[in-house]
Amino acid sequence: MRRGITATALVATLALAATACGGDSGETGDKKASGKLSGTVTWWDTSTVGSEDKVFKKLAEGFEKKHPGVDVKYVNVPFGEAQNKFKNAAQSGSGAPDVIRSEVAWTPEFADLGYLAPLDGTAALKDDKDFLAQAAASTKYQGKTYAVPQVIDSMGLFYNEKIFKDAGVEVPRTIAELKTVSKKIKDKTGKTGLYLRGDDAYWFLSFLYGEGGDLVDAKSKTVTVDEEPGVKALKVVKDLVDSGAAKTDATDGWENMQSAFKDGKVAMMINGPWAVADTFAGKEFKDKANLGITTVPAGSKGQGAPQGGHNLAVYAGSKNLDASYAFSEYMTSAESQALVAKELSLLPTRTSVYSEPDVSGNQIVGFFKPVVDKAVERPWIPETGSLFAPLVTEYTKVLTGQTAPEKGAKATGDQYRKLLKGWK
Repeated sequence: MRRGITATALVATLALAATACGGDSGETGDKKASGKLSGTVTWWDTSTVGSEDKVFKKLAEGFEKKHPGVDVKYVNVPFGEAQNKFKNAAQSGSGAPDVIRSEVAWTPEFADLGYLAPLDGTAALKDDKDFLAQAAASTKYQGKTYAVPQVIDSMGLFYNEKIFKDAGVEVPRTIAELKTVSKKIKDKTGKTGLYLRGDDAYWFLSFLYGEGGDLVDAKSKTVTVDEEPGVKALKVVKDLVDSGAAKTDATDGWENMQSAFKDGKVAMMINGPWAVADTFAGKEFKDKANLGITTVPAGSKGQGAPQGGHNLAVYAGSKNLDASYAFSEYMTSAESQALVAKELSLLPTRTSVYSEPDVSGNQIVGFFKPVVDKAVERPWIPETGSLFAPLVTEYTKVLTGQTAPEKGAKATGDQYRKLLKGWK
């Protein structure tokens, strides 16, 4: 999942007014007698501007060539704004897109609110048995399917091979080794070891899982973030900053982290496959071989990384459902996923695509696939997407010294119990 990547502005590749969005435009797009699709499909894409968006927009144009009667209105919506923007538009009945690129945790929430069209039995789910089980899991809600898996991801430790060589260090496998490596890098090169993003709690999950913790236990309806593993994980990240092994931020974390790593000011960052294309654009990685990727250093209970990704979901109020179903199928087809993997190193959600030459030979995909296979799934409940807001507040406060780990964990747990009515 491309968590927390926040663009600075809404980018509309085609000039669109809110009233022109497919769900409310009045363009019905009914099939003609010949069975051909027609009308408009408005698609909200949340991919990274300047790298990912170019590939997805070009892919969408391929759908138009296949279906000349359909006009795809492409809109790039900043990831950090898309969840609430879609909910507000769907609730008001004005301005919602026909298709949205939904982060995996948003899908059950949108479905619970009644904003998504069920896809079972539609053209959107062509060859659905080909999807990875863990990718398909986030598309299900109360026995129905509300989205199609587009990409799946997890997180790893990105590192600068040259800086490591200059400092004479090896890749760290544990948190303790991470601190040691960071100190040597600082002593030998003057550079900071790790950039730890501090304004998005998704970056905290690997540390939480590494200490044996989790946000909640959905089966027993128990909040667990404020238990001992959660407190310990907050102590771990705070110590990384306090010891000088890592630097952090409270705002603009994505831009700050990417810039620092791409310019060679820091030796390491924790990130996912969604960051590869943008990272290669940096001066330090003109030689792509200078980018190393390894697993996130293990905590006291082992190595952990979250499962993320994106789905394509169809708005229940769309006036062009047939074309929207077909568009969702096209964008998640084996051919489309193979192209995306080749161009962006994003991981396919279809099993068959991993045997394609351009995919099986992709080093980034080859690294992240085993990580994804072992990644920790979040609970697919409607509130999952809302669990990050209380956590990021306390996570940032802990990293910046505004509160203690124990207080931060307790405050997060208290907020979760208000959100999750009746949970322990």
